Amino acid sequence: MRYWLMKSEPGDVSIDHLASFAEQTVAWYGVRNYLARNFMRDQMTVGDGVLFYHSNCKVPGIAGIAKVSSVAYPDATQFDQKSKYFDEKATQEMPRWFNVDVQLVKKIAHISLDEMRQHEALENMRTLQRGNRLSITPIDPAEWKYILQHLVRD
Repeated sequence: MRYWLMKSEPGDVSIDHLASFAEQTVAWYGVRNYLARNFMRDQMTVGDGVLFYHSNCKVPGIAGIAKVSSVAYPDATQFDQKSKYFDEKATQEMPRWFNVDVQLVKKIAHISLDEMRQHEALENMRTLQRGNRLSITPIDPAEWKYILQHLVRD
């Protein structure tokens, strides 16, 4: 089992949106970074833990706990000419972009980026490193455990 931090802009899909969706599940569409794509396509498995993170907002941070609920499959938005995620080089036979489904486990009290930075146990977390802008990053099992034990408040 692996653990991930997955960023979503709350104006696109927030933790509250996820809670309202059928089966509290969403396709993690629109990822257009090769490393993040590779994490989904090559490393994520059903049941992996996810920190659902709100990004590009007034107070970025962890808003919920989720899990990977499907294996990777081609992201349909790459084929939709009306989508901002359309990729003219992608074909049904050779898709370039993939996504997984993510399912809500529970909404939590917001854990801000600033709060995360205050904990020495999290100092090596990729998301906290300068210049890191990846929308999906792996979480060390020790970091996952620390966050759940010390920072998660219902």
